[in-house]
Amino acid sequence: MDWLDTAVYGNITYYHLVFFAAVIIAAIVIAKIVSVYLKKTLSDRIEKSELDTLIKIIQAGIVFIGIYIGLPRFEFDLADVVLIGGTLTIVIGFATQKVGSNFASGLFLLLERPIKPGDNVQIDTVAGIVQEIHVLSTIVKNYQGIYVRIPNEKVFTSDITNYVTNVARRFEYSVGISYSDDADLAMGVIYGLLEHHPFILKHPGPSVFLDELADSSVVIRVYIWCPSGVWWSVRTEMLGEIKKAIEAEGITIPFPQRVVTFANAIPCDGKDEGRIP
Repeated sequence: MDWLDTAVYGNITYYHLVFFAAVIIAAIVIAKIVSVYLKKTLSDRIEKSELDTLIKIIQAGIVFIGIYIGLPRFEFDLADVVLIGGTLTIVIGFATQKVGSNFASGLFLLLERPIKPGDNVQIDTVAGIVQEIHVLSTIVKNYQGIYVRIPNEKVFTSDITNYVTNVARRFEYSVGISYSDDADLAMGVIYGLLEHHPFILKHPGPSVFLDELADSSVVIRVYIWCPSGVWWSVRTEMLGEIKKAIEAEGITIPFPQRVVTFANAIPCDGKDEGRIP
């Protein structure tokens, strides 16, 4: 293997060339492995065009690192390159600070995956359905049908409420009935109605209980679990169904009322009795 020490040009030997080639080949192989992994991991989280761009940037970075590792073997003075590169990096960094922050945040979002397209979410003050997750920003369609672009830095640093990550979601009602009505009958009617609904879950099952003796009514609390995907439609449907079911049994939902007693009532007689002059 003495030929490895043979000089090719100046102080550069075959050993330097072989080492440099091995490092570059290793960097290319690693870049290829990383690209395959990213395609498998992120193909359902990001658009193909953006994924391809992201993979090319990462591949170029890995190959550049390989070149940086291999060059010193040529006794190449990297001090000047590092100095120039560092200065350019600082200048570019100031100019693209927000872009870099959004890019890094986008990568973390894609890896952590707290949200995905189609999710019903609230990000800071924006609530709606996630449409697209890009490298630099996330697009959410709010409940008024307006598309909102949120920088990924804000998405990553904000509190995120994802309403559909869990397969089931609960909602509740407060149903007031008259004091003269049978509370046990009302709760039985409500529970029977919930048991026969196809989207109301059995595990965890619904809960119906007497919650409060209010000023004008006896308050029954109703807890209902259903699949997250149909939560809104079931919630808007069931309150009307409960009202119809208890009214069909003769149970009334009272209006707010108040009994007023006078300390010194004025006596009345005849047809005016009970009237306040």
